[in-house]
Amino acid sequence: MMETAMAFSRYFVALLFGAAVAVSFAGMGRTRKNHLAFGCFTVILFMLQLGSLRLWGMEMTIKLYPLLSHLPVAVFIALYLKRSWLISLTSMFVSFLCCQPPRWVGTVTGEIFDSAAMDHVGYMAGALLMYYFLQKYALKSVRHLMERSVESCLLFGAMPAFYYLFDYAAIVYTNFMYSGARAAVQFMPFVTSAFYFVFVLLYYAETQKQASLQRERDMLDAQFRLAQTEFASLRQMQQNAAAYRHDMRHHFSLLQGLAAKGRIEELREYLRTAQSDMDAITPTRFCENETVNLILSAFATKAKQGEISLTIDAKLPDFLPFSDTELCSLLSNALENAIQASGQIADSSKRLIRLRVYAKNTKLCLDIRNSYRTEPVFHQDLPVAKEQGHGFGTKSMAHIVEKHGGVFQFSVKDGWFIFQATA
Repeated sequence: MMETAMAFSRYFVALLFGAAVAVSFAGMGRTRKNHLAFGCFTVILFMLQLGSLRLWGMEMTIKLYPLLSHLPVAVFIALYLKRSWLISLTSMFVSFLCCQPPRWVGTVTGEIFDSAAMDHVGYMAGALLMYYFLQKYALKSVRHLMERSVESCLLFGAMPAFYYLFDYAAIVYTNFMYSGARAAVQFMPFVTSAFYFVFVLLYYAETQKQASLQRERDMLDAQFRLAQTEFASLRQMQQNAAAYRHDMRHHFSLLQGLAAKGRIEELREYLRTAQSDMDAITPTRFCENETVNLILSAFATKAKQGEISLTIDAKLPDFLPFSDTELCSLLSNALENAIQASGQIADSSKRLIRLRVYAKNTKLCLDIRNSYRTEPVFHQDLPVAKEQGHGFGTKSMAHIVEKHGGVFQFSVKDGWFIFQATA
């Protein structure tokens, strides 16, 4: 009687464990409604399986188990949790694979104690420990792999699906696995090894693809934010110029009054002040490219405010194979980093930035170097930002250059931090 009770307890624990792992992997929320629905669903499945045992016996019930347990679990995930059929089936296959460690623990425990009851106890204890391990250490990773993309879900679920089919085809429905043939014994290790290597190669390619897409999104976001900042500066400059033009009649009236009274020195001083104001709101012309003029003019003002000596040598045509946003991001990031690094030097006479940018054979050539206080640290040929949330600027610069088939280099030489690029 006790052994029968233990067997039925094991049977229910196996059902509960497999179904709970599957719905957890599928992302079932821990709410009262979900727990109630899942509990009722599990009890119904258990009653159906007990009915099958009574009507057809254990051997037939085991053969019908995919219809009595596995398929209903996948349907529950798809219809109640509203997950895709791919995620539903993958969750079910992976949960079946997770049932194997408790089964092995139970078998070993039963062999050690030579007792069927201890086999059941070992299985239930193994299931409890396995469930805790999966919830604590594997749940988030499994969800991420299945939800990341269709390709990732297929790669992750391929091996559990194959194992599931092999288990039922070679053990439950036939006796192929226990026939003693060498092909049967060596088949599963061979397939496992093959799946492992294929999975590693394909998953690496998938992660590289996803990383590239994420990097592209990060770079575009950085470019957009920088472009917004620079274009906002342009609008402000235009508004200042418009306001100054609006006040010109007042300036002329005052100048006429000073001239009429013969106050020549005051007139000259006023003209000098007016000229200074006009220079402050008028972009300096460094080259024929207006976008580059605007950017360089804005950063020349920033450098002057930070008491930084910025030397600019720009020889660029009006047309370049870069969008305004890309030019803005490339130059703004380079100059912003240079101003930030040199601005940390206490002695203002040593705050130096030299920029040379020119076109050669339709290629943009850029050389910017700045003095610095703290020695830069490099990782994978890119300087590493010490502050959290920084470092996207250099990645954006590298991305833009590579996007146009160019080459770049960050280096340190003779007290200069140097960025050189050709694209």
